[in-house]
Amino acid sequence: MRTHEQTVRQQFDPRATAYLSSAVHASGPDLAHASALVRKTAAGAGQALDVGCGAGHLAFALAPHLERIVALDPSPGMLSAVASGATERGASRIEVRQGSAEALPFADASFNLVCTRYSAHHWRRLEAAVRDMCRVLAPGGHALIIDTLGAEDALTDTHMQAIELLRDVSHVRNRSVDEWRSLLRSAGLTALEHREWPTRLEFSSWVARMRTPADRVAAIRGLQEAAPREVKEALAIEADGSFTIRTGLFWLRKA
Repeated sequence: MRTHEQTVRQQFDPRATAYLSSAVHASGPDLAHASALVRKTAAGAGQALDVGCGAGHLAFALAPHLERIVALDPSPGMLSAVASGATERGASRIEVRQGSAEALPFADASFNLVCTRYSAHHWRRLEAAVRDMCRVLAPGGHALIIDTLGAEDALTDTHMQAIELLRDVSHVRNRSVDEWRSLLRSAGLTALEHREWPTRLEFSSWVARMRTPADRVAAIRGLQEAAPREVKEALAIEADGSFTIRTGLFWLRKA
């Protein structure tokens, strides 16, 4: 029987190339805004850690504004994709390291910036991971959290989480804005800015990227078709199964 960490590796190791070329992950207003924030702050001159780096798109975007950025992920396949991508881009400031978000292998106050994008909804112990991110962040340093958001409405959120899990068994939970704010405040981080953007997920490429089995693809479509009107409107579910969720960005400082 696999552990959750083993499930994450099994899901993402063979799919690293797909995530490296994914338009949803490689671009977007959140990525552009994150780059602008780092460029304009003192954190841009320091050491950074990208937790759950995936295929490395956040690290690639931020590297030009940093002295050094460590891209950390539990998946060797993803780290290999990041290393290859960094070489192709001439991004010598990017280093890769294998590790878990919930037990970061770094000393206290090692980084001026700690960030993550589209990864936290896979973390089993999110509270512990955020506390550890705060631990390795230097006093006065910045934290940047980007992730898809859970819905505030319970009915919509239940459908969204079920759809996400059917597509990807390593999914844990998308947190709502209120949940994120409470969690980040408890970790000792002061909110400086919060932004949100709609993120449309084109159905065929979304399930193909994760190689979702046909029976689970059918289950997702069945759930979407049976969803009440409120859910279909909230998620903007389209005839082909494509739908829209929201991406949230939190920009914070450690006291």
